[in-house]
Amino acid sequence: MHELRVEIPRSPAGWLLPALVAFAGSLGAYEFPSSPPPRNDIRVENRVGIPMRDGVILYADVYRPVGEGKYPVIVSRTPYSTERFPSSYASAAFFSRRGYVFVYQDVRGRHESEGNWEPFRDDIEDGYDTVEWAAAQPWSNGKVGMEGGSYLGHVQWRAAQSMPPHLVTVFPRVASTSIYHDWITVNGGWRLAFNFGWGPVRQESRIMQNPGVHTISGGPEAVSYDQVVWHLPLDEMQALVGRNAQFYRDWLEHPDYDDYWRPLNVEEQFDKIGVPVHTMGGFFDIFAQGTLRGYTGISTRASTEHARKGSNMVIGPWEHGVSQTVGEMDWGESAVVDTNALALRWFDFWLKGIENGLRDEPPVKIFVMGRNEWLYEHEYPLARTKYTPLYLHSGGRANSSHGDGRLAWSSPSRASNPDRYSYDPANPVPSLGGANCCGVGTPSGARDQRPIEHRSDVLVYTSEILEEPVEAVGPVKLVLHVSSSAVDTDFVAKLIDVYPDGRSINVAEGIVRARHRNGLDRQVLMVPGEVYEIEIDMIGTANLFQTGHRIRIHVTSSHFPQFARNLNNGKPYGTSDSIVVAEQTVYHSADRPSHILLPVVGP
Repeated sequence: MHELRVEIPRSPAGWLLPALVAFAGSLGAYEFPSSPPPRNDIRVENRVGIPMRDGVILYADVYRPVGEGKYPVIVSRTPYSTERFPSSYASAAFFSRRGYVFVYQDVRGRHESEGNWEPFRDDIEDGYDTVEWAAAQPWSNGKVGMEGGSYLGHVQWRAAQSMPPHLVTVFPRVASTSIYHDWITVNGGWRLAFNFGWGPVRQESRIMQNPGVHTISGGPEAVSYDQVVWHLPLDEMQALVGRNAQFYRDWLEHPDYDDYWRPLNVEEQFDKIGVPVHTMGGFFDIFAQGTLRGYTGISTRASTEHARKGSNMVIGPWEHGVSQTVGEMDWGESAVVDTNALALRWFDFWLKGIENGLRDEPPVKIFVMGRNEWLYEHEYPLARTKYTPLYLHSGGRANSSHGDGRLAWSSPSRASNPDRYSYDPANPVPSLGGANCCGVGTPSGARDQRPIEHRSDVLVYTSEILEEPVEAVGPVKLVLHVSSSAVDTDFVAKLIDVYPDGRSINVAEGIVRARHRNGLDRQVLMVPGEVYEIEIDMIGTANLFQTGHRIRIHVTSSHFPQFARNLNNGKPYGTSDSIVVAEQTVYHSADRPSHILLPVVGP
């Protein structure tokens, strides 16, 4: 054990000013807190063994204020090492210097901790045991919270699901609530770039691994990621970068939502969670669904009124972390939130009982892109939402932005020529922006889509110039009437804000694998030429389409390498390498009214 002693002037007891809340009707004006100065010297005890129920020892570093006394505890559990990078322990230092014990633990089978590493599988029991261990220590006052983002956020959901008696609250950021639905796939579409780059490339064994040869650029030794992701079949891909992760093979062998995935779905267990949850994330984050569904689920289905009414959500225009610039868009200074300060205020209220105004403010805070301001609400989705259809029209030539595809509020009144395009898996539409993570293979965020709008396999439907603004906040869904020459294929959709200068900026997206159109727990192949109505969940957005802008929709069949290519052959996609070109047809007539359903909250 060693002590870090720092001479820090102590501030008055009221160093954390309550956020100012002023209500105007159903909306509130709110000021995000900023980080207060540190108040305490700290001591750090390294490699503290924490026994699990099966005898495995998980190791943690324990940060706590210097001096005797009992303190509330914050637990954070990571697969990325408690000591590998200075940024790893920034949160530990932050909270322990402000009157908390911070227990920072390597999860089972990773780095210093014992046991076998298999992502996600042991986090319910290990989370429970760690929380209860922390509550029983002599430096603990028995009140425990949890903190962290990404994998560190998902494990909080799992621990809360196990109902440890001393867990008071959790603060998951950019976190998945269902590994199958918002990590491994989206509507059955396999998240290739992330699954491969995060999984076998970096997490195959006990330590966080070097990305290795797939990052070499240029020269005869190059085995770049851009080359590797084209390899078929998918189950051979990891061998090209020297990896052999069994869990990755298991993922590929379970393309349906089955009993392999069901235990990892917190969304089926919201009614077991009885503590307040603060979700936080971004619309361009890979786990945006977890942020949104996490809050919706806990605020409506939690086992206690205390949790239902006490939970909060902050969602911004971000990717996998807070930033002002996201992709190619600068959302302004108001988009930046001090995450630690926000979490500190949350823990001060729930773990220390400080009346800092938290109970009096709106629980939902949503950043509206285009307006570049925060919206303060009492629920999500918003109660005043008008789900408004915007219909696809064309004369049968909507291919590319130079085609005749249109969007209109009026439904088709007669028969019309459908739109057709060829989808060739050997020439997929390249990924350009969207909800991805961590710089793995594809550019994410809000980006100008014009580089892909010239393609004949991208159908483009655009509204007239808006004469008044349209504010859309909430879930987005595209309903398509389609047929294909193939027995299976994908359909991909993007919602786009077209600026007066021509920029075509994506604000939401979604994908569906046709074999899963009747449910993710089953596969039903298509009959070539038969027309189907399918729905594409586009997750959600908060965007003001301003006067002078236009609303645009893309419809295509690929988004590569963010999503694995559907080879159109109906075979298990992990083991197949045979490509079939699919002829796709999109219908938009009076009896087949394809449309996007916008969550309109403004004019």
